Amino acid sequence: MSKITFNNRTSPFFDALRERIDNYFKEEKIKPTGNFKLYSKTIILVSVAIFVYSMLVFANLPIWLSIVFCGLMGLTFASIGFNVMHDGAHDSYSTNKSVNKLMSYSLNLMGGSSFMWKVKHNIVHHTFTNIEGVDDDIDVKPFMRVNEQQERYWFHRFQHVYWFLLYGATYFMWIFWMDFHKYFTRKIGPTPIRKMKLSEHVGFWVTKLSYLGLFIGLPVFLKGWVATIIGYSVILFVTGLTIAVVFQLAHVVGDCKFPTPDPDSNKIEEEWALHQVHTTANFATKNKIVSWFMGGLNFQVEHHLFPRISHVHYPAISKLVRETCQEFNVKYIEYPTVLSAINAHIKHLRELGRPEMASSY
Repeated sequence: MSKITFNNRTSPFFDALRERIDNYFKEEKIKPTGNFKLYSKTIILVSVAIFVYSMLVFANLPIWLSIVFCGLMGLTFASIGFNVMHDGAHDSYSTNKSVNKLMSYSLNLMGGSSFMWKVKHNIVHHTFTNIEGVDDDIDVKPFMRVNEQQERYWFHRFQHVYWFLLYGATYFMWIFWMDFHKYFTRKIGPTPIRKMKLSEHVGFWVTKLSYLGLFIGLPVFLKGWVATIIGYSVILFVTGLTIAVVFQLAHVVGDCKFPTPDPDSNKIEEEWALHQVHTTANFATKNKIVSWFMGGLNFQVEHHLFPRISHVHYPAISKLVRETCQEFNVKYIEYPTVLSAINAHIKHLRELGRPEMASSY
């Protein structure tokens, strides 16, 4: 299959928007990368993770408190991923490339592979958002049907019910299956992965083994198998559920499009920036607590248009994005709260799971 392209011969929408965003940073005399807000958040999140891990592994806590701390660890892992790793992987954490690389390695400490993530997320997902057969983020087949181009199975009629359990298992699958599948097949969906350097091979295996030692080996040695399995399962479930929900709310809701390239030219007949706006949704942008915890990923439209800009700037530049969308008569998709976005996601899953919707949704 030839490479999918976009109609970028003229980009009036993105040209106008980019000029306004550039002027904003010039007028405010600030850099588009992270600032003290992001750095202080990093210190807080990492400190919480170290404290909770130390209490779980080295202290004798009541069972109920251990479970609570495991849940807190899962939320902290997710938030570190949203804030620290995500900005680092997009080179928006700092102007220093080494700092960005170091921050992206926080994913390796949590069991993932920053190398695989950058290919899967930065290159594939951010370029071919919501395009069936290419965007690996919407490939949950056969367990879920998230767009009308995917085949429907009888059990999809219940996907708006079992999504909760399935999303909770995603982090486990990410760490112990998907990273390794990508590593050995050298592909992310149909997209080939470039040849890895020796240092990247070593980094992949060393960090995977270190993670197993830190989160399974040492806890088993100090706490035993039963306590470790229960506690680790809670951490995995909470982390997976939180990460999956945030990313699904951004793209898998009824108002988001799932464009199909022209079968002859394999081209999307709109400019790349418009494609990003049409396939992406914001939610709860006025909730500062949500924005702090999610690393601005509730401003997903702004992130997809300007992934090299740190999330700490999204609330400010979102005003410019809204104005430009209104000027060019482009629909800006947004849900006022997290709950309304979840409801939209569940409705989307329910509609796509209905037998009669197999060809008409």
